[in-house]
Amino acid sequence: MSELTKKQAKERIKILRKKIRYHEHQYYVQDNPEITDAEFDELMQQLLKLEADFPELISEDSPSQRVGGEPLDKFKKVEHSQQMLSLDNTFNEQELKDFAERIYKITEQNEVEFVVEHKIDGLSAILTYENGQFRQGATRGNGVVGEDVTANLRTINSLPLKLQEDINLEVRGEVFISKSNFAEINQKRLAEETDLFANPRNAAAGSVRQLDPSIAAQRNLSILIYDWISENESKISYHSEALERLKELGFKVNWYQKADSIDEVYKLCEKWQESRDDLDYEIDGLVIKVNKLDLRKILGSTAKSPRWAVAYKFPAQQRTTVVKDIEISVGRTGALTPTAVLEAVEIAGSTVSRATLHNEDEVKRKDVRIGDHVLIQKAGDVIPEVVKVIKEKRTGAEKIFSMPNYCPVCGGDVKRPAGEAVTRCTNITCPAQRKEGILHFVSRNAMNIEGVGPALVDQLLENNLIEDYADLYFLKVDHLKQLERMGEKSADNVIEALENSKDQPFFRVLFALGIRHVGLGGARLLTDNYSSLDEIAGANREELESIDEIGPATAESIVNFFTEPQNKDLITRLKQAGVKLEKDSSEEVEEAKFLADKRFVFTGSLQEYTRSEIKDIVEQAGGRATSTVSSKTDYLVVGENPGSKLAKAQELEVKILTEAEFKEMFDKNKEVLK
Repeated sequence: MSELTKKQAKERIKILRKKIRYHEHQYYVQDNPEITDAEFDELMQQLLKLEADFPELISEDSPSQRVGGEPLDKFKKVEHSQQMLSLDNTFNEQELKDFAERIYKITEQNEVEFVVEHKIDGLSAILTYENGQFRQGATRGNGVVGEDVTANLRTINSLPLKLQEDINLEVRGEVFISKSNFAEINQKRLAEETDLFANPRNAAAGSVRQLDPSIAAQRNLSILIYDWISENESKISYHSEALERLKELGFKVNWYQKADSIDEVYKLCEKWQESRDDLDYEIDGLVIKVNKLDLRKILGSTAKSPRWAVAYKFPAQQRTTVVKDIEISVGRTGALTPTAVLEAVEIAGSTVSRATLHNEDEVKRKDVRIGDHVLIQKAGDVIPEVVKVIKEKRTGAEKIFSMPNYCPVCGGDVKRPAGEAVTRCTNITCPAQRKEGILHFVSRNAMNIEGVGPALVDQLLENNLIEDYADLYFLKVDHLKQLERMGEKSADNVIEALENSKDQPFFRVLFALGIRHVGLGGARLLTDNYSSLDEIAGANREELESIDEIGPATAESIVNFFTEPQNKDLITRLKQAGVKLEKDSSEEVEEAKFLADKRFVFTGSLQEYTRSEIKDIVEQAGGRATSTVSSKTDYLVVGENPGSKLAKAQELEVKILTEAEFKEMFDKNKEVLK
């Protein structure tokens, strides 16, 4: 038994709970932790020890009670105090304007202020608080009656079990799983050979409706509050005021922005449709609401939807379609990649008729067959991929796919190296490998040779004018003029572009060579440690592996590349053509004075740059853009609505920059942006 008296324990427990609630709020709601994980764990252990010694002092709102409770047999039904209506959808600017015109007409107003919010792709929940304590959480259900999921919602760290004030209220929020947590969950399920979740929304919904709260606790659920549905305080006249008041009470509130006109609303819709992938949670659109609460009363509702709110839906990023065939493409490294040929569907505003299946193991794991109905997705600039097979729609006529024994392009042997997931063509003269290798060489991030694209490369290969990328530098205007749709001016431009490319920075030339496992970042690493291609070619595996971030597979690939006779010949001819295969003094000076060896990570939505643009800027200045915050990260650049990377950076004391501070850093060094 503890040496403390019950009275002393009660006071100590009160102090610990207050501290823990404060630090939970700072971490999970404000994204601004003030203590380390170890210090937080120590506070929690002290509380657990005291509550174990004095179990009669345990209360429902104690931070120790987030995870726990016996598995349920079934969920109880909960009747909502107010019906949860559905939102009408809009899909374009005109439909938004029509929505606004109806509001102007009913309210007899010429101007109305709107609030725009993220439409989070999760699961709606209704939370009830009595005297500031969380009492009940329910699902939407049919809008009138939902299910009591209190035990599962208690596991959400961003949901306050006790508010800052002893107040009675009812709020609505959206439960979701962040993209980063979703990826971790699926990686774990993959290792356990369990079926993967199709998307974060399905994972969140399945987690909230678990009968065992301990399973929900493992899923790292989050919640953002978007509405106060009990009787508001008399002084609150606007929805935006209610949201700010909810923040004061301790809730993590959904992103919102006020807009004075429907034109401003549409600009926000366009912005977030472009920037949605920068968020660490899925949104499928925006919600537009009339801000003034008195006007909402005038507008009222139909039987199904409020007249004062509407959803603006983004184009779908997931659709179902049918696999018509599975074809094999051959890449520049000889990799055979199975690709699903699909019945064309619209996703995210574009027509999709092909989706990657990655490799043989993925086809088998997902059991994709020709004729299957499948769910496909496209996010950002990612190539569409098959998420899962809808096996319930199988008829028995579907055909099982198997990888070919020979290269479909050249007929050469194919092999799958031990320990690898990829099958490769072993014929280094394979036309497909040659073409893809040349296209990689001329690409923007490599030699950046304008005017040399797939059509011209096809012509050059078909007319036997080139066999590899080194041959490009020995072309003459007369060679090009003989090609179809190639005039003298166009031919001159191509030759000029080839000549200009000879002075590309050394790291881009190294990347252009197409060494397996050596991306743009890897090329920078190598050129940070070696000043010429000859030095890299002379390095052994041990030397290469001693470089931070160069692993055994990459080291072996580099050594193998430079021992291959055909590659030695390529390099000799590049030297003869005058391509720069070493760092010059200007590169050394630039790296020495600016971002050499500096590592950047980005989080949140950026206003002035796309994610690819800002990464290019950093790399052009000698820095490296990585995706994960670690002790080796030098800067975290933070945009709007930053994710969990911010907390990690603060914990590791990484230098944090706003987008404006990042821009200021480069304004002082404008020469690197030229």
